[in-house]
Amino acid sequence: MYQRHNNIESENNHGRTRRALGDVTNSSRVNPAGGKPNQQGLVQKRKQNDLPRQPAPNQRLYEPAQQLDQQSSTGFGVQGNEHIPMRRQNSYQYTGQVDNIDIRDENDPLCATDYVLEMYEHFRVKERQTAVRPGYMETQPHINERMRSILVDWLVEVHLKFKLVPETLYLTINIIDRFLHRSQVSRPKLQLVGVTALLIASKYEEIYPPELRDLVYICDHAYRKEQILQMEEMILKCLEYRITIPSAHAFLVRYLKAAHADRKIVQLSCYILDGTLQSYKLLNFLPSQLAAAAVLIARRTVGRNAWSPTLLKYASYCEEDIIPVARAVVEEKSSASQELGAVNKKYSSSRYGSVANTPLDF
Repeated sequence: MYQRHNNIESENNHGRTRRALGDVTNSSRVNPAGGKPNQQGLVQKRKQNDLPRQPAPNQRLYEPAQQLDQQSSTGFGVQGNEHIPMRRQNSYQYTGQVDNIDIRDENDPLCATDYVLEMYEHFRVKERQTAVRPGYMETQPHINERMRSILVDWLVEVHLKFKLVPETLYLTINIIDRFLHRSQVSRPKLQLVGVTALLIASKYEEIYPPELRDLVYICDHAYRKEQILQMEEMILKCLEYRITIPSAHAFLVRYLKAAHADRKIVQLSCYILDGTLQSYKLLNFLPSQLAAAAVLIARRTVGRNAWSPTLLKYASYCEEDIIPVARAVVEEKSSASQELGAVNKKYSSSRYGSVANTPLDF
């Protein structure tokens, strides 16, 4: 049974303070006095593992190394900032055994194994239509990419505090980028766009989305309920109510299954992929490319071969396709500002295996 606590306002009477993004500036991040919002007053969610579903205990986690962890030498790399062209699966030359990753779930109707291949083929086409390329900041006179990074960092904290599912976070950032691509936003309204995008994504992905008063509270009452509702209408009309996207997390779940990932690889991949959300430059790459790069980096970090014939089949990328993307991801992560620490803080906890403390081997 889900419980709700309705005494949000009572926290002020006990002298507790809240953490809000405040006015995003071009010089330094706002650091209002006080700590994070107390858990009391937020909609209580069932505990989410925030990670893709794990294989059952009787399922093997690894491919036989001598058969499946053979690196492919086919394919081509990324040229400049151009997206990798799509190719048909029959253009690949497979070497080694390819595992059927869907056979163990063929009796599970939730896995839709009869349609999953067609679904991801559709996702690969759709991702090009919903992806936003860097360059839209040139049309924004009042905000810049650093302000976007600060906003995303704050949203990672809010997403964790509300215990929302991973897809909600990725959809939130996509909605923000697509809206900023089409509409100019003033600096004081940037946080309003972010929290409203979170509301829209929550309504789409969650069973119990956060209530309006919780969102007003998390913003330190910088905006009223009416302003959030007005911005919601504005965003939806601007995007023509097209909310469905194939996110990088959707691809990650599939690729981790093809990688026969154990818990360590799952946590590392999620940590790497969450970190890409803050980078404006990584919008150059498609969500499927970023998901594949996260798996490749994680496999190399734990000492496994970077790619396998099974990943080659189900990701439709060979290792040479993904290496330039992985290098860009690692470079962005190493050069990220120290003040953007929400992802590192999240994955430093034991709940996520403290993988933020693991040096990435690439």
